[in-house]
Amino acid sequence: MKKLTGIWTLCILLVCGSCEQLFLDSQPENTNAENFDVLWEVMNERYSLFDYKKIDWDSVRNVYRPLALQAQSDTELYDVFAAMLNTLRDGHVNLRTPFDISRYLPYLGEPANYSFDVLEQNYLGDYRITGFLLNQEIEGVGYIHYRSFATPILDSELDFVLDRFKGLLGVVIDIRNNEGGDPANGLKIISRIISERTRLYSYQLKTGPAPDDFSEEKEVFLDPDTENPKFSGRIVVLTNRTVYSAGSYFAAYTKALPDVVLMGDDTGGGCGVPAGYDLPNGWYFNYSSTIGYTVDGLNFEGGVPVDIRVEMTPEDIAAGRDPILERAIEYVKEGR
Repeated sequence: MKKLTGIWTLCILLVCGSCEQLFLDSQPENTNAENFDVLWEVMNERYSLFDYKKIDWDSVRNVYRPLALQAQSDTELYDVFAAMLNTLRDGHVNLRTPFDISRYLPYLGEPANYSFDVLEQNYLGDYRITGFLLNQEIEGVGYIHYRSFATPILDSELDFVLDRFKGLLGVVIDIRNNEGGDPANGLKIISRIISERTRLYSYQLKTGPAPDDFSEEKEVFLDPDTENPKFSGRIVVLTNRTVYSAGSYFAAYTKALPDVVLMGDDTGGGCGVPAGYDLPNGWYFNYSSTIGYTVDGLNFEGGVPVDIRVEMTPEDIAAGRDPILERAIEYVKEGR
């Protein structure tokens, strides 16, 4: 269960260690020019998704370096750096300062396909809150809502929920609006689904300064949890475009599981494992250091595609309906 977490940590150590080698020959000064050049150069050598995003980083430099040199304050310099980083359209890329954190939100402008108010008022009834797993039986189908992979799942909590759902037709796992966190929590769930050692995904690590300096593609496997209760029946995972990072990884795992259906809308992506670097002025920035692939070879930086697409319109929300959940329950029942 620690496999993915270990890989993320290893990637960060390797990348950060390599980055430190970039500037050992001279200590950068705390000037606008030096701060910009460090930021641009580290991104140039270590960011893993330029090719996928079809971004000419040299052209970006030509636009933003003169603006950085003209900045008259920290906030002006920050605004230039943040705007430059946002050209990458990557939620794992951000700049952290004492007064602000830049961010790119990939789900802005996308259909919501989700309303917790609708769920709570019209479907969940007197649901249980088991740790961070909201759970309820709906029409003979188990329902779990897990809203953040940043919150841990205990084996005892999964045991309780699975015991509650014992004998039901199947389970709906709702991760809509789950923006990520610790992928180990997703692995804990997947280990209760698989019955044998399973290849879940693969990745490449950016290892050097040249555009094609990547490690060989490495496959990631997970062993089943053979000591605790397992999911049974049909399993549906619900996603939308706000599902990101560890949430997208969880959705990617389902592509390796023939008995699991992904339903709703494609995830928001975020396959690059974040690493980071300190600027001379003490600011810190993150960047994507890897490329993640589903078992069928898809780079899922742009999102994991669903198997069954279902929309939840503003009209549905106004009427108190969740067609995505309703279709998932219908799908599970079809397996009787």
